[in-house]
Amino acid sequence: MTTETLKHPHAQANGSWHEDDSADEPSDYPVAEYEITISPNDWNVATIVNFIDSGAVKIPGFQRNYVWDIKRASKLIESIIVGLPIPQIFLYEEGRNSFLVIDGQQRLMSIYYFTKQRFPRKERRNELRRIFDENGKIPDNIFADDAYFEKFNLNLPERLPEQRNKFKGLNYGTLNEYKLTFDLRTIRNVIVKQIAPKDDISAVHEIFNRLNTGGVNLSPQEIRASLYHSDFYGLLSHLNLKPAWRTVLGIEEPDLHMKDIEFLLRGFAMLEIHDAYGSAMAHFLNTFSKQASKFDKADITYRSNLFDSFLTSCSGLESNAFEGSSGRFSITLYESVFVAVCSQPFENKELVSGTIDPATIQQLKSDREFQDASQSRTTSALNVRKRLERSAEIITVQP
Repeated sequence: MTTETLKHPHAQANGSWHEDDSADEPSDYPVAEYEITISPNDWNVATIVNFIDSGAVKIPGFQRNYVWDIKRASKLIESIIVGLPIPQIFLYEEGRNSFLVIDGQQRLMSIYYFTKQRFPRKERRNELRRIFDENGKIPDNIFADDAYFEKFNLNLPERLPEQRNKFKGLNYGTLNEYKLTFDLRTIRNVIVKQIAPKDDISAVHEIFNRLNTGGVNLSPQEIRASLYHSDFYGLLSHLNLKPAWRTVLGIEEPDLHMKDIEFLLRGFAMLEIHDAYGSAMAHFLNTFSKQASKFDKADITYRSNLFDSFLTSCSGLESNAFEGSSGRFSITLYESVFVAVCSQPFENKELVSGTIDPATIQQLKSDREFQDASQSRTTSALNVRKRLERSAEIITVQP
């Protein structure tokens, strides 16, 4: 492997932006038997918006960001105004007045944004998702900021068959006599509550998975995120938006199919339970995801701080430090370095202190044994152990 400057991953026009052969593995996810109650409720729009504003309705981490454009959102609002039916929404009841969105996030958020008369700018939606997660809603000062939002005037066709479209260009504040009609329109919400198994809300993830596979093939990590959703997965989603992590990856925007979150997961899994690895990456990540779902608040906070200290240790590296021979981000290189740098601090429940010596990254890339373990069958137990061993021996952190 040479050490010349390689093309940055996000500059590639075709193909994947990373090196990884774990996608070739079969994935196997267990399905439990459930006892659940299902209650249909017809809530009007005003009630739904109040529920979102109060924090009663939450968007779980396994849900993707808001992705609709203003034309699609406008058609939904028009349908509600004129009384056309829209698909029902599935909510999971965590507790009294506490609901997780299983299916219907795009519809709910379109309604919410319309009543605020603001539509989210595409380039700020990742940040808006973080703000929503942290506050349980979008604060008023963020709604008022034109850097985050534009005006939500209905973007509809000029004319309908045989008549002018009287809703084109209107917003929530200018609906006039139709405003009350819109507020009082009811939308069917299906409330799901799991009775058994107890102390396990996996039904919400299984329902999400099945509702969202009708025409779209979810990636293994998308399915994993729905089955094992937890506070730890919320942490991964938060870490995935950090600018320093995006620099390490070499790609600005989060991956729609959560591959970057899988890389974060692999790093932590290798750090914490690499001795349990047995040549099946999917099973290994599922096992760790299940264990991580039991982490308490202190566990989450420590891992967040540990990752931040790791990113700080990378501050002296070149932007292409974690590229492999193809010029793309290398998960095998990243996880090996992550484990080498964090193992001792993790064992002592401390943080990484110092910065990674850039010369040792290049030395690891050029190491014949590391190369041989990174060329093929990268997820075999033998190759994983060899990479971790060589990285531990070569990578050094300078005070």
